[in-house]
Amino acid sequence: MISSSGKLKIVKTVHSVIWAFLASCVVAIPFFAWHGEYSIASWLIGIVFIEVAIIAIFGGHCPLTGIAARYTIDRRDNFDIYLPEWLARNNKLIFGSLYVIGVMITVVLWFVQSRLSQ
Repeated sequence: MISSSGKLKIVKTVHSVIWAFLASCVVAIPFFAWHGEYSIASWLIGIVFIEVAIIAIFGGHCPLTGIAARYTIDRRDNFDIYLPEWLARNNKLIFGSLYVIGVMITVVLWFVQSRLSQ
């Protein structure tokens, strides 16, 4: 049987891997848009949007946070993920801002390119 600390490590690992994937998507959006790869940028925007919707459905928290909470009384900002506490605390602000900027860059570049190709 897996101990509570073992289960917490599993949840934190899964949460960290998912976070890394989504953070990579956010960072990649403007790069793909800059290179005219609007289809890929759109897919990344959609993937991140699904996560935003999930977080909204769960009251502003990742569902894995609730699972991790079952295995510890710790409630620091990074109790449920392997991130530095300052990053876990500011994660939504940092990556939310980068996401919005990436979407705006994608829309503007797509619009400009579509106008120039007419």
